[in-house]
Amino acid sequence: MTDQLPVAVVGAGPIGLTTALGLAHYGVPFVLLEEDAVLSSDTKAGTTLSRTLEIWNRYGAVDGILAAALRIDEIGDIDRATNTPRASVQLAELVNDTQFPFVINLPQQKMEPILAAALPQPVLTRHRMTSFEVRDDRVVLRVETPDGPRELEASHLLACDGGRSKIRDALGVKVVGETLPERYMLIDVIVDLDVDNARDYPYLAYFADKSEWMVLIRQPDNWRFLFPLGPGTEPPSDEDMLVKVKQFIGEVDRIELMGSVVYNVHHRVAEQWTADRRVFLMGDAAHLITPMWALGLNTGALDASNLPWRLAWVLRGWADPSLLDGYEQEQRPVAINGSGEMAEAARMYMSHQRGAVTETAGDWATAYNRTLLSVRLDVEGTGDWSMVATAAAPPAVRAGDRAPDLVLQSPTGRVTIHDLCRDSFVALYFTDVRRRPDIPVNDSPALKHYAVSRWDAPHDSGLRDRSLFDPGSIATNRYGVPAESVVLVRPDGHIAAVAPMAAGVAEELYTHVTGREVP
Repeated sequence: MTDQLPVAVVGAGPIGLTTALGLAHYGVPFVLLEEDAVLSSDTKAGTTLSRTLEIWNRYGAVDGILAAALRIDEIGDIDRATNTPRASVQLAELVNDTQFPFVINLPQQKMEPILAAALPQPVLTRHRMTSFEVRDDRVVLRVETPDGPRELEASHLLACDGGRSKIRDALGVKVVGETLPERYMLIDVIVDLDVDNARDYPYLAYFADKSEWMVLIRQPDNWRFLFPLGPGTEPPSDEDMLVKVKQFIGEVDRIELMGSVVYNVHHRVAEQWTADRRVFLMGDAAHLITPMWALGLNTGALDASNLPWRLAWVLRGWADPSLLDGYEQEQRPVAINGSGEMAEAARMYMSHQRGAVTETAGDWATAYNRTLLSVRLDVEGTGDWSMVATAAAPPAVRAGDRAPDLVLQSPTGRVTIHDLCRDSFVALYFTDVRRRPDIPVNDSPALKHYAVSRWDAPHDSGLRDRSLFDPGSIATNRYGVPAESVVLVRPDGHIAAVAPMAAGVAEELYTHVTGREVP
């Protein structure tokens, strides 16, 4: 795509940076514009969920993030009135679902430079888009730069410019929903809760209480506290903030305030996310979600997972432009009735309000939901999607599910399912390689084929190069599909379809999804 106009990404927050990483991963030229001189220095989002780590892994940025972060395999739940723990969320339940059976704590001001450093080109800071014009085959942006105004032509415009998106306003798109009278206050403190004032709190702990709940977050080198401010309540003074913290954690020998910020509490979603298949709203420009259970930034990361591969396929000619319509079709319901409602349920639960949270069936489902691995997208446009797993044990996979990421053995060594679909669609044939099934050769960059079998392919089978050994049928059992089934996995790790094996079935499924034949 060397002669291709770049995709313009406006806004270099976490979602803009992740989107740009996705475009770079798929070889799509881009420019990332940020009107400020530097990346964010505010005290913002601190917890990143497993699904977002998978996305950063696909885009080649997760190693730097993990090196800087604090990893957490338990989410605590503590009743403040009695200071007694309730059932915590044990993320090790997810070892057969993801390479990241944990969440991380890393403040946004430390996260953003790591994501930016993983980009193949610098962020264009002090570049403020003043207006844009959508034409038949491009978008023309007018941008104020340090060297004066300039025009920039782009194939598409991606609005990652936040909750007060100027691009959304220019499109005349309304945002519907509500802003609650309650606000949240987030404070960072230096305090020793490990040695001299030892506390056995999990690194991420929710203190539920009718009068005033609090979230305790262990950052890599400090502690963070999040608590509500009642309607019309002024933020407390620095001294009162520290008093409030000690009301939860008890007396300590030394505590120092590092910084604080006040959040408004939203559940608001844009009525329309796309315009002319040229302009797309993403992250806070598309949805403002209560920052509870880490559903703000992490919901935006789902947007940044869904759109870049679609743009790549369309720009390469591997898909009909109608493939782009699936972005809003799939992500908008998740923001309105998925993350938004889950965040509101979490807020009610923390306040001990009745009817707050639907009980799940067990430890696995709770861990699956709290890491956003549970998201099932509406891949067929029928309204069939979900954010909540309720089964006591992992059920058979369905179209729209995020594909469980298990380890298999390729002819050359260890590989995971998400590794296989990192750059293409992948058809997984759950079969018995001893019987020499008809598995197509891998002669297209857009679709790969692999047999998955508990039998290692003999060297004289003709299948060695496209067969994956599944010792103990662990992956086969986790997917749970009938024998002789094919599972088509998209480049974003979501399952496009499940069907019985037959000649040409994977190619037919690919064409159904993309509107084009396999290149």
